[in-house]
Amino acid sequence: MDLGPFSLSLPVADLTASRAFYERLGFSRLDGDDTSWVLLAAGLTKIGLFRGLFDRTTLTFHPSDVRAAQRTLKTDGLEFVVEADDATTGPAHAMLLDPDGNPILLDQTA
Repeated sequence: MDLGPFSLSLPVADLTASRAFYERLGFSRLDGDDTSWVLLAAGLTKIGLFRGLFDRTTLTFHPSDVRAAQRTLKTDGLEFVVEADDATTGPAHAMLLDPDGNPILLDQTA
């Protein structure tokens, strides 16, 4: 199963300060509303900075079909804390936790 592109989603208190820090490390802005989130990249590495959305650092995957990925993972015995509505199409997300409670977000944006 292909989970799609990967990014690390970081909760931040001050989006402007965090963005400036990561830009000094060589990251450049790819997307975002610049008030609550911004997606940055350096080469193949992507980091999302989120103010007020995540409580913990989150592994984020962008599958082309989140519902198909969710069905496959549920068949494999994994449990979701947030599920994408299987009766819908288009953008959606689902979330599960690894054994240590680290969040894993599956986010379909198109």
